[in-house]
Amino acid sequence: MNPFGHREHETLIEMSATTDGEEANGTLYEINSNADSELPGNSEKWRKHGLFLKSRLRIDKHHQSKDSVFFRDGIRRIDFVLSYIDEPVKEGDKKAERRKEFEINLEKSGLELETEDKKESENGKTYFVKIHAPWEVLSTYAEVLNIKVPIKENDIPPPMENPLHFVLKPFRLPENVMHPEPDYFTAPFSKQKQELFLIEDENSFFSPATRNRIVYYILSRCHYGTEEGKKKFGIKRLLNNATYTAAYPLHDCQYWKKARDEKCESERFTLYMQWARFAQFYKEQPLDLIRKYYGEKIGIYFAWLGFYTEMLFLAAIVGLICFLYGLITMDDSNSSKQICDPEIGGQIIMCPLCDKRCEFWRLNTTCEPSRYSHLFDNVATLFFAIFMGIWVTLFLEFWKRRQARLEYEWDLVDFEEEQQQLQLRPEYEAKCTKRKKNPVTQEIELVVKRSKVNLLSKLFLCWMSIVFWISLIIASMIAVIVYRLAVYAAFASIMENNQLEDNPISSLLTPQLATSVTASCLNFVIIMILNFLYERVAIWITDMEIPRTHLEYENRLTMKMFLFQFVNYYSSCFYVAFFKGKFAGFPADYTYMFNKWRNEECDPAGCLIELTTQLTIVMAGKQIWGNIQEAIVPWIWNWWGRRKARNNPENLYSRWEQDYDMQTFGGLGLFYEYLEMVIQFGFITLFVASFPLAPLLALLNNILEIRVDSWKLTTQFRRPVASKAHSIGVWQEILNGMAILSVVTNAFIVAFTSDMIPRLVYYYAYSEYEHSLMDGYISSSLSIFNVSDFKEKSMPNENPMNITLCRYRDYRYPPDHERKYMHTMQFWHVLAAKMAFIIIMEHVVFIVKFFVAWLIPDVPSEVKARVKREKYLTQKILHEYELYKLKEKLSGRQYCEDAEKQVIATEGKVQLSEAM
Repeated sequence: MNPFGHREHETLIEMSATTDGEEANGTLYEINSNADSELPGNSEKWRKHGLFLKSRLRIDKHHQSKDSVFFRDGIRRIDFVLSYIDEPVKEGDKKAERRKEFEINLEKSGLELETEDKKESENGKTYFVKIHAPWEVLSTYAEVLNIKVPIKENDIPPPMENPLHFVLKPFRLPENVMHPEPDYFTAPFSKQKQELFLIEDENSFFSPATRNRIVYYILSRCHYGTEEGKKKFGIKRLLNNATYTAAYPLHDCQYWKKARDEKCESERFTLYMQWARFAQFYKEQPLDLIRKYYGEKIGIYFAWLGFYTEMLFLAAIVGLICFLYGLITMDDSNSSKQICDPEIGGQIIMCPLCDKRCEFWRLNTTCEPSRYSHLFDNVATLFFAIFMGIWVTLFLEFWKRRQARLEYEWDLVDFEEEQQQLQLRPEYEAKCTKRKKNPVTQEIELVVKRSKVNLLSKLFLCWMSIVFWISLIIASMIAVIVYRLAVYAAFASIMENNQLEDNPISSLLTPQLATSVTASCLNFVIIMILNFLYERVAIWITDMEIPRTHLEYENRLTMKMFLFQFVNYYSSCFYVAFFKGKFAGFPADYTYMFNKWRNEECDPAGCLIELTTQLTIVMAGKQIWGNIQEAIVPWIWNWWGRRKARNNPENLYSRWEQDYDMQTFGGLGLFYEYLEMVIQFGFITLFVASFPLAPLLALLNNILEIRVDSWKLTTQFRRPVASKAHSIGVWQEILNGMAILSVVTNAFIVAFTSDMIPRLVYYYAYSEYEHSLMDGYISSSLSIFNVSDFKEKSMPNENPMNITLCRYRDYRYPPDHERKYMHTMQFWHVLAAKMAFIIIMEHVVFIVKFFVAWLIPDVPSEVKARVKREKYLTQKILHEYELYKLKEKLSGRQYCEDAEKQVIATEGKVQLSEAM
């Protein structure tokens, strides 16, 4: 009914005369949709006049009804927004019934709703349902969710000030940004003990993040009807079947300016100015404000990413020093000197690199690659491999301590049980059909009925799918290897003996390097394609398993995705590090893949430079592609979605519409961020012995990553639903596993991929030169082969120089020896030295790692003391409150013996608490 009764048409005329709209805005907005909908449909005059008035009215609206996070009354805060498009078809009727039932049930649960008509939206099609949670709902669910709230101001003296405080002052942020709230002792909220908590204003007692978390909890469990004999509930299902198009909490203001309403905190603006801009890259992160605005789960991620970046700074400096050492000593390398020397390397004729088409070539044609391989293959590499084994332990142990501090400061102590018990997935609850007694609570609860046959068939299907996709990755890797073998032969036939002395590129680009670069680029493209496909398969498999809690769902998905990406990203590096050149055979008996392609050989200076190339291309390509996906793609989508609205007056583009046009961060948004960083962590730990600059690249990427993540979260994405997390979860175990594996892989890289051990064996056992012990090393590492012993399929088509003897990389007896082409004793000495080195290095690093882990406690002593004191004080306050209430209850009665006993018992609780 029109609120102005019989004056429907007069109202329109009066509204058209309104110019400022300040006084009537509270009613103008509500009148518009009703009056406009009652205009006669067959009158063109009325239609045009109505459109004019509507346009005029919308321009005159007060900002309160548009760029605001409150209901039209300006008092009730918008805690959540639902949007939908009315579809005038049969399917639309079914969706309308679902929405009607769902919204009725939301109101029954105590939530308050206010709907914006589609005529008020920018596109004229979308309805917006604004949701407000009143105090009664918030207090009820705060108790259900065990939310901790302030009970007393923290009286523990702050820790001693850092002596480097003045040095670090340029990197600090203002105190009100770093710590937006005072520090309090907290306790789980209780409705019966409200006067115990520090409640100054009910409207602002619960933060917006806590409010939207509570509302989402209700939305995810509110039912909307019965279909096919089953109860249907949850906003996620309604979003999946397009009943609603979006569900999201609102940002509190525009990111580039503060809100005009003084009741809005404008925390988004503060985060953008102090955190999300790249100009702030050298500043610390406002973690407390991030936690307050986005919730603990996102706060923990940025705390971990920031700590990881800080620790990378030390690793990057040490890696840069090792690289500079290699650069400075590059011209002093005896191996490269011998290869480049025309009298040594120029006189050594090497056997052809491929069958038939390839010719004999001179060793000094690989002069430049051998010189550059010294950058990464020197004694500093060994030191850096050991250092990184210790660094990764320090990183993980110090992170545990940092995490313990955050758990205390953010009231996350003892949170895991709460997470496991309360955060059941709606999808799991929807499948519950069987009743079972919980062995812990001894209460009857609903569980999913799983028959053994059905369970086994699902597990078989899930794991067969995983095995299939991992097999697909291995098949793609084999395809890349085949590409390498085929192209290697082509490059070798083109490039050998064709290098020009005055062309630095031609002298550097050997067949091995050309093959490695092109194969790495091809492998990177395949990696990206397989990532795109497997991501959807992993989610489908995990959904089919019906995990019980959100934590269990994320853990299962994490293990599947990590297992896949581990194989996907690292398989090519493992191939170059541990397989390439190890099974090539020798000229009289080459090894062939599929009996067709001859296996690759390493460069005379070793395969380490090729591993470095592979690692650099895949790691750098992943980081560049990741930043494009994270920053540019959301920006383009947002620009496309808001291109029309940008031309409209600002007061016509409401807060809920602005957020509606943004991208959705999604429940798995952080999952992909963690996965990206953990894969990077693998690159800088598993293969760091081949590339000391990897931590420096990771550091530069992470400095950019923090600002890109914060920028997109603050400016390009809708505000995520706040959620709690007390740690980085299963990622901690994955990092621990990779830290242990990294010691093994780096030991094997130094032993088998690097040329360090063979050089040391020659230096101490086989050198025949007193003045320079490394002279003759290159000749010693190359065996002699008689060209007449080539098999028919391996014999070169042309031999213009009439070569009779050629050299190849191995330790075998010459053709005139009685043990022709069999391994020499030097080969066995080198192999024994490699195995001894691996055992010694692993044991030394592991002993140091475990000693460091034992030496550094996971929880700082002052944090333990603070946790105990907070528990003591909160118990004391609660017991004193109970005692006070009991005495108050008995004050008007005559004390009896039982009452006296109750008082004594309650006092005993307090004494017990003090003793504890």
